[in-house]
Amino acid sequence: MKKNLIKYLSITLAITVSLVSCQKDLNRTPTNSTTSDQAYATPLGYKESLAKVYAAFALTGSGGAGTSDLGGIDAGTSDFVRLYWSAQEWTTDEAICAWNDPDVPDFHNMGWSASNSLLNGLYNRCIYQVRVASSFISESTDSKLSSRNITGADLTNAKYYRAEARFLRAYAYWVLMDLFGNPPYIDENTPTGKFFPPQIMRAKLYAYIESELKAIDPLLMAPKQNEYGRADQAADWALLARMYLNAETYLGAGNGKYGDAITYSSKVIASGYTLATNYRNLFLADNNLNNPETILSVNYDGINSQNYGGTTYIINAAVNGAMTPALYGIPNGGWGGNRSTKMLPQLFADQSGNTDKRAMFYGTKQDIDDVNTFTDGLAVVKFKNITSGGATAASSNGTFCSTDFPLFRLAEMYLVYAEATLRSGGSTSGALNYVNLLRARAYGNTSGNLTSITLSDVLNERGRELYWEGFRRTDLIRYGMFTGSNYVWPWKGGVKAGKGVESFRTLYPIPSSDITNNTNLIQNTGY
Repeated sequence: MKKNLIKYLSITLAITVSLVSCQKDLNRTPTNSTTSDQAYATPLGYKESLAKVYAAFALTGSGGAGTSDLGGIDAGTSDFVRLYWSAQEWTTDEAICAWNDPDVPDFHNMGWSASNSLLNGLYNRCIYQVRVASSFISESTDSKLSSRNITGADLTNAKYYRAEARFLRAYAYWVLMDLFGNPPYIDENTPTGKFFPPQIMRAKLYAYIESELKAIDPLLMAPKQNEYGRADQAADWALLARMYLNAETYLGAGNGKYGDAITYSSKVIASGYTLATNYRNLFLADNNLNNPETILSVNYDGINSQNYGGTTYIINAAVNGAMTPALYGIPNGGWGGNRSTKMLPQLFADQSGNTDKRAMFYGTKQDIDDVNTFTDGLAVVKFKNITSGGATAASSNGTFCSTDFPLFRLAEMYLVYAEATLRSGGSTSGALNYVNLLRARAYGNTSGNLTSITLSDVLNERGRELYWEGFRRTDLIRYGMFTGSNYVWPWKGGVKAGKGVESFRTLYPIPSSDITNNTNLIQNTGY
């Protein structure tokens, strides 16, 4: 099989837990008759169960691409990466969607409500991920491992699994904190019967995530020592660095943690990960091979782990039939829909005549005169379902893709270090050096290197290096450019020229269904 973990992701494992759907409460019915003791009876059972925790990020249900493990949302749109990517990109200057499906235009119009089905799906997906991880944690306590006679090397591995599950839960909570602010709180001690979880406010959730990530630091495998697609210490440090960079967003102005962001990004930088020689290869179908830069990814396989989200969505929704889908590894695909506003390709304009190889676009018309016309705006062809050797990756139907989606890679840590250094008033030499390392890779030489650096330079470099990887909304919020009118882009607020929008939209709403059913929850301001 293509990747070490894929063989486990394709296993349908039965676990008798009450998987949360926040449409109602925690009174969920087990989906089968397999008991926990049966599922966790062997060391292999523990690894298969861990795969279920990872699979919550990569799959939409146990029945294949057409079924969803969440209520109230179509399976095709219930994949984590698809929902997260849309919420982070459609609301910014990097992407806009031509589809007029229900709730889709709300994103570029910046007029979503608490009943938006895609936001509800993302929220419920994250709560589901938290619940699945918490179930694994509760079944991998020292006492349960002992009672099931898990010993020796198997015991050592099971403890690594437990630390990884805690990391994945912390990551899911970080997504909830970043996008929704104040979600309900559940953990391995939460009852599985009829129970309405309490709300945890953003600052307290921040403290919880921070404490969890620090607690599991010594419990995770050392950097680069784990299987591909599984979390190690570097992933833990990377999430801490990202969270510290955004601390003022989460905790309020004056609560910056830039020194901590420098500390943890530096730990990642020194951990043994290195920049890939070729930027383009990071987003191809064999990006699981010889990839020294990606620290943790969500793994996809066009044969063994299929769904219409993930990179299948990112690739197919960027390509229409006129673009010859086979050139992008999807001979029977190409849905059309997503493309960039003119602000993204303009980031790559270089008056010196140098070429930034990170710019990967198709088309000639940058302006979007009609949102529903796909050929208005450039298509982004950064992600492809072809290998670095030019071959089309295996797919069961010529549509599903095998390109993995990076959650953390070393380049981001260079940019975290640079921005945190500038925000804390530190020496600019280190910041300049890390940004220029990225630019030297992008240009193939030092012709594009900067001689000085500002915070605006770092934001622009993040736009060039990390575009379409799900960062832009969070970045614009941190820079004070997401809402208001001091920075507008085409169709921001539903107006062709763009317009300012309300400041409360830096947070998404708690779904109205959860507010109605769980009286412990208070809606975010503005909704």
